[in-house]
Amino acid sequence: MNAGSGGGDAAERLRRALAGEDAGAARLLASSGRVFRMGGFDWDLVTGTMAMDAAALDVFDMDPAQYDGRPESLGSRVLPDEARRLDTLVAQALKDGSAEYGAYLRIRRRDGVHQWTHTQGIVHRDADGRPVRIIGVVRDATHELSESAARLGLDEGRRRRAGVVEGTTAALAYARTVQDVIDLLNDSHALEHFGAASLVMGLLDAGRIHLVAEGPEGAFVPGTRFTRVDEPYPMSEVIRTLRPRFIESPRDFAASFPVLWPHISGLGITAAVYLPLIAQARPIGALGLLYSDKTGFSEDERTLLVALGSSIAQSLQRAMLYEQEHDLAEGLQQAMLPRRIPEVPGAQTAVRYRSARLGRDVGGDWYDLIPLPGGRVGAVIGDVQGHDTHAAAVMGQLRIVLRAYAAEGHTPSTVMARASVFLHELDTDRFATCTYAEVDLGTGVVQVVRAGHVDPLIREADGHCRRIPVEGGLPLGLSAEFGRLDYPATTLELDPGQTLMLYTDGLVEKPGADLDEGLQWLSALVRRGPADLQELADHLCDVVADRGGEDDVAILLLRRESATGVPGAGRFRQHVAQSDPEALSSARHMIRAAVRAWGAGERADEIELVADELMTNALMHTDGGAIVTLRILGGSPRRLRVEVEDRSSALPRRREAGEAGVSGRGLLLVDQLSDVWGVESRGSGKCVWCEFTVPA
Repeated sequence: MNAGSGGGDAAERLRRALAGEDAGAARLLASSGRVFRMGGFDWDLVTGTMAMDAAALDVFDMDPAQYDGRPESLGSRVLPDEARRLDTLVAQALKDGSAEYGAYLRIRRRDGVHQWTHTQGIVHRDADGRPVRIIGVVRDATHELSESAARLGLDEGRRRRAGVVEGTTAALAYARTVQDVIDLLNDSHALEHFGAASLVMGLLDAGRIHLVAEGPEGAFVPGTRFTRVDEPYPMSEVIRTLRPRFIESPRDFAASFPVLWPHISGLGITAAVYLPLIAQARPIGALGLLYSDKTGFSEDERTLLVALGSSIAQSLQRAMLYEQEHDLAEGLQQAMLPRRIPEVPGAQTAVRYRSARLGRDVGGDWYDLIPLPGGRVGAVIGDVQGHDTHAAAVMGQLRIVLRAYAAEGHTPSTVMARASVFLHELDTDRFATCTYAEVDLGTGVVQVVRAGHVDPLIREADGHCRRIPVEGGLPLGLSAEFGRLDYPATTLELDPGQTLMLYTDGLVEKPGADLDEGLQWLSALVRRGPADLQELADHLCDVVADRGGEDDVAILLLRRESATGVPGAGRFRQHVAQSDPEALSSARHMIRAAVRAWGAGERADEIELVADELMTNALMHTDGGAIVTLRILGGSPRRLRVEVEDRSSALPRRREAGEAGVSGRGLLLVDQLSDVWGVESRGSGKCVWCEFTVPA
């Protein structure tokens, strides 16, 4: 393929000739058409019609009666690949404002013979710069190219060799790692592809050349797996000089490299080429191709072989940079993930992170397990948008923020809302999906909040698996941007032996399947999976790897054991902020669940009412929030104690409510319903407490 365009003066005379503005040029054009088989065309881009004179139709071997004035009619003459190339060339000229274009192309004559043709066109544009017309010429270039076939590289041998470079470049485009490049060169078809009898490649590492590819297998010389750059070997020479070395005969090889030649003389080598692999002006290795059926190298062969070396070098450098960046991102992500998962009394846990290694980099998937007071634990799973180091960095910041908000005692809904505001204020273009579950291992009560993430699963003790629909909000970052920070909490109970499963969408995404199908597949996989949590987590990752998942996967499994021996079992503690009605509602719900789980019997309603009154009094009559604690006291009879702490040192007093009063009855209720109650001073505040005798 060759392409070109004439100079400005020639182009102007051509335009004037085709437009009829230069009579002398027009006569010369007509005369040239008769002698050199050259004709002209006028292509109206507005109407899509193309006028061609008789000489131009003759160049295309087109019967004038069969030509309807549209370019598409020439499709039967132009070879498909050539037509696509020409269309691309013309479109680019029209798009980038070029005034002219030119190209060589092959056409098929009516007798089936291929003919080389050259076309050149001049683009006319209107006052606004829009292309409206192309005038140009076409001419038979067969004689021209046949005389300079060697120069233009149009002979069959050069096309074959050019195909080797193009094919190798295309294959290397899929190589993401250095090992991918090595595997490609070690492939059994590589030698046949390159037309060589033997192939070797070495990479430069700390002044030594490490032989990483050789074919056929076992053909390398013993003792040359590692060689120095200053040793008398051809690879060492091309790396030192940065110049290819063409060895054109056995005599040349023996004279140039007497140390190596005795070891390979029995292979029937008649010629060889060693190419330095250069990237960004520095050597990264060398490639050697050894031939047994040729001597000497033409200029054309030398050019193509150098191009082959350049293609391999660029692929190797790209693979090296990819691996370095991937390792950096993966290291950053591993640093951001928890170094260890804490032991959780009363629960078994398993976590896994699997990098897909199919995208450009690792992603922003993460997990976390947060110990909380009162035998509770926070479980987090999330996924930051993107697959790069920035996603990993955002993930690390978001994980720390979620952990901090949870440790401060905020409700799951508040934790999620504040995390969304934080991500939005980072001024990043990333958002994140997340699920946060707060599990009370004593009562089994779980509060789940979801921000655009996939629903969790519950695995029963018998292996049955079911999806837990969780009412969710927008992904983190987006909810703050759009002012929709509501994250409703879904409450469920986790019985002993049940397993809460949190995961990222990479676990359920399957090519050609929607999310529901993926969740059904995962449920069936979990149902048939091992009972042991660690084995189950490994099994899930292995299946995803075998399936060829294209996304990272994070998994967190939490199985509740018996509450016996769990620190804080029979103890509930929660902070309730003064301006957070949702926290008050959540605390009421948790108190109700705890009281019933601990077997308060007929006194459950009384305990709930008294706890609610104490919390309400603290929020209404003091500055700041309150901390409510419920716990089972030892001894006999069995007692349940309610404590509400606040920051005010003023002691409460019982008041008689008037006939129309709507307040003043709080402590009266406490006094009437509880068995005993009192007030304790605690540092900067106080604690109002009461106790109830409950069934053993």
